[in-house]
Amino acid sequence: IWCGSESQQRGFIHTELQCSCRYHCCLFFALADASAVGWQRLLNTPYVEGPRPWGRCMGSDCGPGGSQSRAVWCAHVDGWTTLHTNCDQGQRPSNQRNCFRVCDWHKDLYDWKLGAWNVCVPVSARTLWASRPFTCSGGEEGIQTREVGCMLKADASPAEDAICEYFEPKPRLEQACLIPCPQDCVLSEYSPWTSCSKTCGTGLRNRVRSVLVPPLFGGAVCLNLTEFQSCKPGPCAGPEGMHSLRVGPWTPCALPQTRTARQVKRRKGKGQGLRERAGVKDPETRELIQKKRTRNRLNRQESPFWDIQVGYQTRDVTCIHRNGSTVARNLCTLRDLPLTVQSCVLPKDCRVTDWAEWGPCSKTCVDPVSPVGRRARSRQVLQFPVGEGAECASLEDSQSCEPQGEGVPPCSTYTWRSTEWSDCRVDSLLGQQDRRRGNLTGLCGGGLQTREVYCVQANAELLKYLDDLREKDKASRPVENKLCEGSIPDRSQLCQISCPIDCEVSPWGAWGPCTFENCDDQAGKKGFKLRKRGITNEPTGGPGNCPHLVEAVPCDEPGCYDWRLVGLDECVPGDGKPCGPGAQLARVQCVNGNGEEVDGGLCASSPAPEPVPCEVPCSRDCVLSDWTPWSTCSQTCSSKTVEGKQLRTRSVLAYNAGEGGALCPNSSSLQEVRNCNEHACTVYHWQTGPWGPCTEDPSASTLNTSVGVRAGGGQGPCSTGMQTRKVICVRVNVGQVPPKKCPDGPRPSTVRPCELPCKKDCIVTPFSDWTSCPVTCDAAGNAGKRKQSRKRLIIQLPSNGGQDCPELLEEETDCEAPKVCPGFRWKTHKWRKCQLVPWFLRQGRPGAQETCGPGLQTRAVSCRQLDGTQADIGECLKFAKAMAAITQRCQLPCQDDCQLTNWSKFSSCTADCVGVRTRKRALIGRSKKKDKCKNTQMYPLSETQYCPCDKYNAQPVGNWSDCILPEGGRVESLLGMKVQGDIKECGQGYRYQAMVCYDQDNRLVETSRCNSHGYIEEACIIPCPSDCKLSEWSNWSRCSKSCGSGVKVRSKWLREKPYNGGRPCPKLDHINQVYEVVPCQSNCNQYVWVAEPWSVWKVSNVDLKENCGEGVQTRKVRCMLNTVDGPSESVEDYLCDPEEMPLGARESRLPCPEDCVLNDWGPWSRCSLPCTRTNSRAREAYPLRSPSVGRECPDTTDKEPCGLNLNCFNYFYNVTDWSTCQLSANAVCGGGIKTRMLDCVRSDVLFYTFCPGHCKMWRRRAVVRASQGDGRPCPPQTEQWRPCPVRPCYRWQYSDWSECRVESVVCGHGTRYRNLSCFVSDGSGSGSGSGSGSGSSVDEELCGGLELVIDGDKQINLKEACTLPCPGECYLMEWSDWSSCVSICVKGAGVDFGSVRVRSRAVLAQEPENLQLCPDQAWESQPCTGGECYEYKWISGGRQNSSRSSVWCQRSDGLNVTGGCPPLNPPVDNSSCEPPCLMPRSFCSEAGICMCEEGFTEVLSPTGQLDQCAPIPVLEIPTAGDKKGDVKTSRAINPTLPTTIQPGRTGRTWYLQPYGPDGKLKMWVYGVAAGAFVLLIFIVSMIYLACKKPKRPQRQRQQNNRLKPLTLAYDGDTDM
Repeated sequence: IWCGSESQQRGFIHTELQCSCRYHCCLFFALADASAVGWQRLLNTPYVEGPRPWGRCMGSDCGPGGSQSRAVWCAHVDGWTTLHTNCDQGQRPSNQRNCFRVCDWHKDLYDWKLGAWNVCVPVSARTLWASRPFTCSGGEEGIQTREVGCMLKADASPAEDAICEYFEPKPRLEQACLIPCPQDCVLSEYSPWTSCSKTCGTGLRNRVRSVLVPPLFGGAVCLNLTEFQSCKPGPCAGPEGMHSLRVGPWTPCALPQTRTARQVKRRKGKGQGLRERAGVKDPETRELIQKKRTRNRLNRQESPFWDIQVGYQTRDVTCIHRNGSTVARNLCTLRDLPLTVQSCVLPKDCRVTDWAEWGPCSKTCVDPVSPVGRRARSRQVLQFPVGEGAECASLEDSQSCEPQGEGVPPCSTYTWRSTEWSDCRVDSLLGQQDRRRGNLTGLCGGGLQTREVYCVQANAELLKYLDDLREKDKASRPVENKLCEGSIPDRSQLCQISCPIDCEVSPWGAWGPCTFENCDDQAGKKGFKLRKRGITNEPTGGPGNCPHLVEAVPCDEPGCYDWRLVGLDECVPGDGKPCGPGAQLARVQCVNGNGEEVDGGLCASSPAPEPVPCEVPCSRDCVLSDWTPWSTCSQTCSSKTVEGKQLRTRSVLAYNAGEGGALCPNSSSLQEVRNCNEHACTVYHWQTGPWGPCTEDPSASTLNTSVGVRAGGGQGPCSTGMQTRKVICVRVNVGQVPPKKCPDGPRPSTVRPCELPCKKDCIVTPFSDWTSCPVTCDAAGNAGKRKQSRKRLIIQLPSNGGQDCPELLEEETDCEAPKVCPGFRWKTHKWRKCQLVPWFLRQGRPGAQETCGPGLQTRAVSCRQLDGTQADIGECLKFAKAMAAITQRCQLPCQDDCQLTNWSKFSSCTADCVGVRTRKRALIGRSKKKDKCKNTQMYPLSETQYCPCDKYNAQPVGNWSDCILPEGGRVESLLGMKVQGDIKECGQGYRYQAMVCYDQDNRLVETSRCNSHGYIEEACIIPCPSDCKLSEWSNWSRCSKSCGSGVKVRSKWLREKPYNGGRPCPKLDHINQVYEVVPCQSNCNQYVWVAEPWSVWKVSNVDLKENCGEGVQTRKVRCMLNTVDGPSESVEDYLCDPEEMPLGARESRLPCPEDCVLNDWGPWSRCSLPCTRTNSRAREAYPLRSPSVGRECPDTTDKEPCGLNLNCFNYFYNVTDWSTCQLSANAVCGGGIKTRMLDCVRSDVLFYTFCPGHCKMWRRRAVVRASQGDGRPCPPQTEQWRPCPVRPCYRWQYSDWSECRVESVVCGHGTRYRNLSCFVSDGSGSGSGSGSGSGSSVDEELCGGLELVIDGDKQINLKEACTLPCPGECYLMEWSDWSSCVSICVKGAGVDFGSVRVRSRAVLAQEPENLQLCPDQAWESQPCTGGECYEYKWISGGRQNSSRSSVWCQRSDGLNVTGGCPPLNPPVDNSSCEPPCLMPRSFCSEAGICMCEEGFTEVLSPTGQLDQCAPIPVLEIPTAGDKKGDVKTSRAINPTLPTTIQPGRTGRTWYLQPYGPDGKLKMWVYGVAAGAFVLLIFIVSMIYLACKKPKRPQRQRQQNNRLKPLTLAYDGDTDM
């Protein structure tokens, strides 16, 4: 690829491709030759996948007429382009060619043709290293290929691949595959030795084994299955029998030659024979005459479907020596020679006609879901199989088909339809949950509604005829439910009846002022005081269902507007004095009767409040506080005995100075009482009755017409009607009074409009089709009468006065009985005469001149209906049982044979079980005079047996059935209550146990013989389900908060746990209680603190004469219940908020005379948010008494900083949790209401969370509606069984095969037989009881009505050929049993190549001289399913009866086998190494010693035996020839081999191996160890000498005997 910056260079055009370097990319191809210049081809388009030289096929028409082009230029081999003249023009490639232009519609014409995958070829065979050795482990990877090409679909002709590639990529040509590893043959262990084949002389013993796994995928073939061993029981006393008479097999059945053909052959061989005497006929002539006489009579019964020809077959009888050679027959002991010729039926194969034309397609309509149907064709039998001829092939054939032709109608599709839902009923659920409430009215909450579901043809428009009543008769008729597919819609569903919401109202407000009834009309002087309350919870049906909201009291002097006192200004002394008497001006507002402020001009008629007199105390006067506000009135009304009162108080703030000042009043003057609510207790209100029914409004023009159901399913209004109610005036506690006593303003309405529901007529479906008439026939072939029925369903029930439903919903009628019961049977005709072998074949045998001996006879079979009329034979082939035999063996007695009459009937018995009965027969003809016929042992003339004993014994059999309730009627429980409506689930029932009846021979007979109906019945009880029982709800607890939002609780406790499938309990706590928790709201004004006036000051010190200074005031504070009329009674203090409790005592300084006196502090101002210490709040007071000269008043303003949760608070909303679901009082389930509270909470408030065998008859049922919520669970038993009456079960059964019979000779080809017997059993297959299990043999006529089928096989085989070996002959045994199914797999690898089972035939020999004549052993395998995956491993250990250890292969299931174990390094036999070398990486050396492979060293046990082979690192020492010169660790070569130069290496390598071939250490190892020890002693010695302390040297005594000091100086020398 060459990149450039220009798109055109040197005059040549290049294709531009985007490069990452943002240059233009030119694509070219290198030249194949060595020339410097050549033509290059370039793509015509820049956007293609890969280097495709040709451009896209272009053209105006689709198909072969397209063209494609490419660019061609001249380029140098180095890559640069040049002029065209530099290239050879004769070799210039073409730049245009024809092509096939593909269009989209070609996709339907062309497709990829996929060839079959070829054989899996190993990957190693396709590589360069194919010759390397390969160890198979599980399987070898391989590749298989196939051919893929594009083709034309019409004729499968090949096409260009580019056509198919236009639509989809070319499928892959290769795929990976797995080649299984070779599977060797695996054999079982040998059987025990047989006894010696001879009782004297030299014989053979044999032992055999069988094949467990056959050789597969090129595995090793099977070894010999037989092992021989000579034996000599002892010398023979006389000569051994050396010859045996052997019978050969029968030849195929053949027709005898005609007499003419034999006469021609005889004339050719013998010439002219002797003329027979006139009138004397040979036996053959007599036979031919007899045949001609009876031919016409026999042919009358001949069926055209059978061509029975009797032929003959022969066999050889030879004399055989013990060595297997054939000798003269006279050497064998001659006895009565066996038959060498016999009659037989000439085999004829079944012949059938050609197939008839295909029948019509079963699908006659268009069905998009299942468009394919079936069509059938048949053929007839021309010739039934005779003898051993081939059976008939299938006579019927079918194939898929689609309806052909135009105008095929669409198929009828079916769908589920349903009637309308019934009304929602609570009692059906309520009765299940609480039977005592099942009959209550006014129920609400969860309920149940039902409907019927039926199947209709889908193209019936249900909504159409429901909307149009004129077509209601065209409703879709019901059809059989089995025609509808898919799940059945629900027949029931839960529903909800809204519970009525009760009206909740607020407390009464205060009485308003006395106002006119109508302020616009003030003519009369009658007035009313009103009080009102509001609706806090809107009720169902609107506010009309609430109690009265307004009460009125008549009053005098009414007014519509009045002045309301807002407050009083400061007291201003009169005459400009600083103190003394004065007045306070009133601040007022003009309000209406509702307390709303209005224009002041409306109150002009009422006098404004006068100024209130007051007094400003002087400096020496007594100072009193302001009056408190009036308390609430104690009564809402007044009477002769009760009056309403109000109270206000004040207190002394400072005492007077004695002589000069005004005195303080006495204590009684510190409070005032006034009357209030002086109106009489005569309260009136309007009372409303319930709304009446909705009736037609005469003024409305719309008529109430009958309609069907709306498309939406709802019931819309048809017209507007009118409802009325009664409204009366009521005096409280008295009753109804005249209406004029109540004010007209709040009077409720008595009429309101309403919507009238539409009438609904009953709508029913048309009658369904009549049910089919089943045809039942009795034993005599007479048809029984049955009934057929039809029904219709109610789709819509009538309501609101609509048309009623018809009474007749089901009809029933008798079926027409067919004249003839359908059914076919085979009719057998009489047996024909016994047909013998032709005389010319038997003429050499004794008695051949007679017409006697074994023969064959045939009979005809025809097809009949049950009434005996002739029927087509094909009907019997389809519907009748197996056809009876048409041939049988027969015997014509000869003159020398003993002939007897048939047996007579048994003599009568005088009584059952007493005596015997006999039957007799007699010799006839010449047999009476023959001595051999008089032998009663061979030919008994009488037979005696005990009289039949009709004694029967009944016994129970099998287990008890489920407890089954009786059918019909309601079942009452033990308590006498209904159980789930009419559903029978509990109560008294019965369980059953089957009875069997045996005769005196312990054979099963009908139970009626034992006077039993087949059962033992026993009463049983199905316990009724008991639901969880809880107590009633306790009373609600008090609200957890006395002010604001709290919770209240009520509970239930467990009384009885559920059992027997009762309704479960709700979730209980640890003390078996369940709670309901709901939020509650306590009125914060419900309980209030009431403080009495402050007491007189008690001065504790200072000047008592002045009565001032530090003092204490006290007062009583009580918690009281706050009512509409004010605090009424004292309650416990804990009901009031303790944080809001007023102070009961206060300490302060009592001002002295002439001091400044301030009033009580006003309220604190609000702290500004957020709460910080920089903000503050204030309160103010004003002076009530001015100080004297020289004294000052204290500050009238008090400030304090704002502290969070001290005097400044944040506020937030608090939402409580949802309560439990609260239902209406008349509901136990369904929709309810959950509530929660929303509170405004101050930041200093803390919250706490509130923590609360034999034949059985079965019946089954399915859950239609599962339980929901706390509903009672469905019963767990969905099926029940009860025993069938134990009737005798008869069946045909084979007996065991007899031994191989070869008539009167010793050996040869013979026949073995088995019988077909009738057996009786109880059908259980178990062995309980003497009459059960495999059954007992009974008379064959009891099985006469059964089809001849044994284990599903209709081919009855009662004899088969066999071979009886001659003495000394080597022969094959019978086939072994099939081995267990074995999976050809790799254990743990997940690789499985299928499963197989195998059986084998081993060889048995009797003479050592005949071993060479033995046949080959045989085995055969067949695939199977569910095979077990086994592993094989070598096992060693001591065998029984052997002192030596041995090695054998064992399968993972513990079976000892031969073959299957891995061939890699198998343990050798004990003959070389003992014990065997079983350790991994070990082998047995030539010296008979266990050694390890190369790279491993031997680790021996304490007994000197090999324990394991451990890997060792081996030094590789390079020699001079090795150029690398480095030391590496390498895997060792076998150390026992001589050191040689390995291929691929230069130089030699030595390996340091410390152990010798015998497992002992080599001598050089001891030398190295000794040298190392000497070196160690030397090193230790040198260290000892170097570290030893030197001895002090002896010094010479000086003459003066003075010791001179020695000074040692270290100069750094090491020697020091």
